[in-house]
Amino acid sequence: MTELELVFSQEFCRFSRKISSGKPLIYPLTRRTTVKDIIESVGVPHTEIGGIRCDGLPVDFRHIPIQSAVVTIMPVLAPFDVTIPSLLRPAPLSDIRFIADVNVGKLAVLMRMVGLDTEFNPEYGDDDIACCAEREKRIVLTKDIGLLKRRRVEYARYVRSVYPDDQLREVIDFFGLAGPFDAFSLCIRCNSELTKIEKSEILHRLEPKTRKYFNRFKICSNCDRIYWKGSHLLQMKQRLLRAGVRFLD
Repeated sequence: MTELELVFSQEFCRFSRKISSGKPLIYPLTRRTTVKDIIESVGVPHTEIGGIRCDGLPVDFRHIPIQSAVVTIMPVLAPFDVTIPSLLRPAPLSDIRFIADVNVGKLAVLMRMVGLDTEFNPEYGDDDIACCAEREKRIVLTKDIGLLKRRRVEYARYVRSVYPDDQLREVIDFFGLAGPFDAFSLCIRCNSELTKIEKSEILHRLEPKTRKYFNRFKICSNCDRIYWKGSHLLQMKQRLLRAGVRFLD
């Protein structure tokens, strides 16, 4: 019988109980299919794969094994520059933009605080996220392995960390987003750009104490939410600083 020896890096053990660190997985080659489909049938999403070698030679996701071979599967290594083409991903991204699912919704809010364009809608299902990622060329952030296996999802990160602040640090480090960042330039509610607005234009919308003690304001160009540098903003800034985020002066 024609068989493949699938050799996975230790990093992939989290995705499947079939994978044992350092030990090849024997895969009976009973049908004509791509190496991408073979790997994902074991449990590893294609978005987590950084390189594939078949008997030592680099191959892409479309490669179809037709004889016994040793297939080595390597992870994406940090920092992952999505603007550079590779054998597995020949069409790089021109901009760094994200989309997050409900499993990492709090992370999405933190990323917007940092100034990273991050689409998030709690009503979106997997289809919506995959379509948006393909249409708008966004990087998917999720803890849903099934979502990462969707054909439309090309660039993504299976978020390992549990707590939102740690997740933020993970994403920044993994994608090599060194900063400094233009923090608090996006609306944390809808991800749209914030613009400066004169106090006189929004005076009627301000609470008495806000009207008295603050003079500089920004407003969301989409949802019309007003922002100012109150104690809540300072607390958020301290939180981001503790996560290792560097800001523009």
